[in-house]
Amino acid sequence: MSDHLEESGADGYRCGFVAIVGRPNVGKSTLLNHLIGLKLSITSRKAQTTRHRITGVLTEADAQVVFVDTPGFQTRHRNALNQAMNRNVTTTLADVDVILLVVEAGRWGPDDEAVLKLIPPDRPALLVINKIDLMADRAQLLPFIERIAAQRDFAAIVPVSAQKGQQLDGLLKAVKPLLPESVPLYEEDQVTDRNERFLAAEIVREKIFRLMGDELPYAMTVEIEKFDEEQTKDGRELRRIYAAVLVDRDSQKAILIGRNGEKLKRIGTEARQDMEKLFDAKVYLEVWVKVKSGWADDTRVLRQQGFE
Repeated sequence: MSDHLEESGADGYRCGFVAIVGRPNVGKSTLLNHLIGLKLSITSRKAQTTRHRITGVLTEADAQVVFVDTPGFQTRHRNALNQAMNRNVTTTLADVDVILLVVEAGRWGPDDEAVLKLIPPDRPALLVINKIDLMADRAQLLPFIERIAAQRDFAAIVPVSAQKGQQLDGLLKAVKPLLPESVPLYEEDQVTDRNERFLAAEIVREKIFRLMGDELPYAMTVEIEKFDEEQTKDGRELRRIYAAVLVDRDSQKAILIGRNGEKLKRIGTEARQDMEKLFDAKVYLEVWVKVKSGWADDTRVLRQQGFE
């Protein structure tokens, strides 16, 4: 990415790529969404919700910040899916200009250590301490910061609450001077480099995670089998989207569909509502379930999902 930033004529304007990294479930996707002011990256209480690299573009008068949300780095499960997600993380770290290491306030363990070790020593890194609003004893924040800061020379340390939008202006203020001088890489109104087809699959997947909780195992994914753009008779934009949910076993299919199809219907309704907001268009959505055993270890399926 950085190779594309060596442009002249920036006149003090700054533009660059900023990776958001950390162990699973520290709030990386929530941070991206609140920084951009739009829900681009899906969130849930379930760890490892984010599987792909999601780019969110923030354009302001003095800088364009291209945030890259990455999957949580996985140190435990080693199937093909998790290995592909980990490659996404390491590849991103090699390409960006600035790195945000996101940790949860009061919690620092081996998984956080593993992510810290991945950060190239020559790359400016900021320590972002998230969920400060959930700390029972704020007096413990300073010793916690000192403990982590002893392990690396961070460009800045910024405590935030991504969920509540606290201290995000301070985080942006710390990031911008670290970006290279460059003209903007994206149009002013562009907020992501992901297409609507990809975003539609992510929205359906989020609704499944949120509504099913621990009822459905992690090994589930969504494929958009058809995506058509039309216009209604009154001139409104219309998206016709057909989404297949892949699960490992017939028993999982039954859980996902629910009695009389009620769960799958609710998933479809909530996903459609989010798509209409994001796409600013009317959406017709069909969702069904397919059984495909071992898809998370099937490299062909993973390539279809966009993993290298």
